[in-house]
Formats: sequence, C-alpha cells, structure tokens
Amino acid sequence: MSSSDVESDIFRLPIIMSACSSRRSWMVLYLALLVTLVSQSEGGCQDTGLCCIGQNQSCITEDWRKDRSYGECYCDQACKTTLDCCHDYDLACPAVSCVVSEWSVWSGCLEPCKPTLRTRQRQVIREARNGGEPCPSLYQTAGCAEYHDQHGPCLQSLVPALITTGGYGNARKKREILDNSITGYCVEFRLTSLTVGCQHSFSPHTRWMRYLKEGHQVCVECQPPALAQGQRFCSGDGENMGQDGSLSLQWQAVGNSRCRGLWRRVRRRDSCSCPTVHSFLFI
Repeated sequence: MSSSDVESDIFRLPIIMSACSSRRSWMVLYLALLVTLVSQSEGGCQDTGLCCIGQNQSCITEDWRKDRSYGECYCDQACKTTLDCCHDYDLACPAVSCVVSEWSVWSGCLEPCKPTLRTRQRQVIREARNGGEPCPSLYQTAGCAEYHDQHGPCLQSLVPALITTGGYGNARKKREILDNSITGYCVEFRLTSLTVGCQHSFSPHTRWMRYLKEGHQVCVECQPPALAQGQRFCSGDGENMGQDGSLSLQWQAVGNSRCRGLWRRVRRRDSCSCPTVHSFLFI
C-alpha cells in the first residue's frame, strides 16, 4: 500500500466515524421515541377502568385504537358503531347478555264466564351490558275461558264458538264431569270468512291465528271441560242445528277480539286428524 493510500484512508476515517455516530444517535432517538409511545399506550380501557353504557363523551382516553392509530379513543358502547374504540375495549368491556328466569305458571282467567285472558311472567336475573343481547319479553297473555264463578257454573253459554290453539288443552282447568261416559269429539269446519285482525297477531300465543285462511278446512276438538252446561256439545259447534251444512256459524279466536269470522260445519268425527296448524279447541 502506498503512502498516498494510507493518507487517503486516514482522511476518510473521521467521516466514517461521524456517520456511525449519526446512526447511533438516530437509533437512540428511535428507541427513546418507541419507549415514549409504549409508555403512553398504557392508558387504554383496562388501565383507566373505563367502561361506559350507551354513548358517553367523557368516557375517553388516549391510547392505540383498533385501526392501529394512536390518539383519543373511547370505552363506551357507542364506540362499536363509531369505530373509535380503544384497542382493548373488548377485553375491558366484554358483552354480557341478559339472563331471565323461567316462565311462571299461567294465571287463572282474569274473569270467569266470558272470553278473557290469562297471563304469565318471568324475572330479570341479569341485565344486559356492553352491547349484549337485550332482555326478551317478560310478560305474556293468551286466550282463556272458565266455566265457573264463585256462585257455581256459568249461567250463559259462551257464544259465538270460541277457539284457541290445541296446546291450551294441556293447561286448562278441568271441570268436574259427573258422567264418566261423556267423551270429547271433533268437528270439521270450512272457513268462509275472517277479519283482517287475524293477520295482526304477533305475540307468541296468538301467532297461530295467522294460519287461518278463507277456504281452509279446520278441525276443532270439543273436550269435556268445554261442554255447554247440562249438554253434550260445545257452544257454537252447530250440533243442535242438525246436518245443515249451508248454515254459517260464528267463531272468535280467544286472545285477540279482532280475529273472528264465519265457518260452515262439514262433519263430526270421533277424533281430529287435521294438521297441527289447523287443529283447535272449543274453549
């Protein structure tokens, strides 16, 4: 190596050392900035203990967001919609759905000797939080009729024919039948008209009314508890009118006074064989 080459390397050495020093300085600055940001990121929902219901402008902190940007972020339920939640919102504020009890037993009919309602209810065990599933309905009603009051058997028949879904047969109060030979039977009818109110039945225990359509043939069971007082037939079933199928008889769905109409008797059978959605009870 010549003396000129050595002199050249000696001349470049300060420059190389200066460049290395600059790189170290930038590295130190970068690490310091990273440490600063990391220290600032310790202010999310968990660290601040924030977890607010609904939309709350004061439920705010400064931390990393879910979109990996740094700045103001929220710990309220609304942040899920406005997309400005802190990165740890789901951990700090997990969704908790409402929990309710089982249904109570059905109440008795609200009034005897007339078409009325029965009720049941349930209680909230745990309220929904942080966007969890809200509580379902806590109160339900369904059609009902009782054939006794405090003075004894009802004095008047329940006319027009009152019908409800077949499931009511498992819950209705059984009236004492002194004559064990009395059994139930089924009557088939063809629906000739019905009101639009039948299509406006949305509660769980009146939704069956929406399956009623003009021209459909339905089966209606007459169980002993619904027998007319002192008779062997159900009120409004057309049994006392002979076999005249041209007569239009009135019916009304219990639980929705706006759902009623006319039908024509087709035949009487020992038991019903219609599909479930077209099988009902005289009440």
